[in-house]
Amino acid sequence: MRRLPYDHIQVNLIVSTEGSGIDRYSQELAKRLPVSAISTRRYQSIRQSILLAKHLALLRQPVHLPNQHLARWVPWLNHRSIVTVHDLVRLTFPFAKEGPISAMGLALDRRGIRKAAHVISVSAATKRDLMCHLDVPEEKITVIHNGIDHHVFKPCQKQNGPDSRSPYLLYVGSERPRKNFSMLLRAFAIIKQQGHSFSSLTLLKVGVPGRSHAFRKATLDEMRRLGIESDVQFVEHISDQELAVIYSNALALVLPSLYEGFGLPVVEAMACGCPVITSSVSSLPEVAGSAALLVDPRNCATLVEAIRGVILDPTCSARLRAQGLLRARDFSWDRTAEATFAVYQRVFARLVTEAASSHH
Repeated sequence: MRRLPYDHIQVNLIVSTEGSGIDRYSQELAKRLPVSAISTRRYQSIRQSILLAKHLALLRQPVHLPNQHLARWVPWLNHRSIVTVHDLVRLTFPFAKEGPISAMGLALDRRGIRKAAHVISVSAATKRDLMCHLDVPEEKITVIHNGIDHHVFKPCQKQNGPDSRSPYLLYVGSERPRKNFSMLLRAFAIIKQQGHSFSSLTLLKVGVPGRSHAFRKATLDEMRRLGIESDVQFVEHISDQELAVIYSNALALVLPSLYEGFGLPVVEAMACGCPVITSSVSSLPEVAGSAALLVDPRNCATLVEAIRGVILDPTCSARLRAQGLLRARDFSWDRTAEATFAVYQRVFARLVTEAASSHH
């Protein structure tokens, strides 16, 4: 990791303190960029929101709002804002009906994204969503991929732990409907019925259910219906180092998501030498390139075929491991930070020019 030089650029970066992928994004940038970090929670009380708005209104330098949930603060920044958008899932994928306060916040976020001085998109797929759903001009968007920490996510020796059950397929993510975990459960149940070769096969699911307990209930109901309760293991809170071991020793990561703004588990798995099976939709083909098996996430038969291929064909598995390791090299937080700093330079230069013009 290397911290970039100041180069006369002054930017304030909001750093969200929670532990999800989009929070990690701001935390990793803060380690590498010459910024003044302002720590806050992604979701705040009304009092916290008022205090943050007052603080932002006093700032004179550009402010980087590192996820779309913070775009509601753009009106307090007088066009000095850079907003990173990780996905537009609340616009592009059906959700449960929002409460009035949440709906108002989302409306403010959409307005803020449109009014931002510049928008960083973590994938070309999300850029297309921004242009299509929010009419953000193409010239105002810069695509900068997320990164990973290669000191952590690398091939690891097998250790005792939840991954010691062997052989196992791996899923990393929540149980929200868009993640399509139920499709993986159905494919897994079919494979388990296909002979003695798969009798010891298990499925390891890493991650919390999501914002609603209903997601876990739906998962457990589906497992009971399929008769695979004893073959699926859940692990919720683990360190990145433990996750790297789990990736390294899985038969494959299977991520049949219907929508992803980026898809960090794909790159993390590849960096650990884990074969990847993922969806042919959204940002996932862009991130995986030719180093994964891409399947129609709504077609259970093609998912079953892909999983069987990785398990039964050593040549296929070895090819995916080798190509994945090469592909993962294209993604690092240092590279993300450098590209982000270039955006800071452009926005800062434009503000300086505008300020000079206003004095003449």
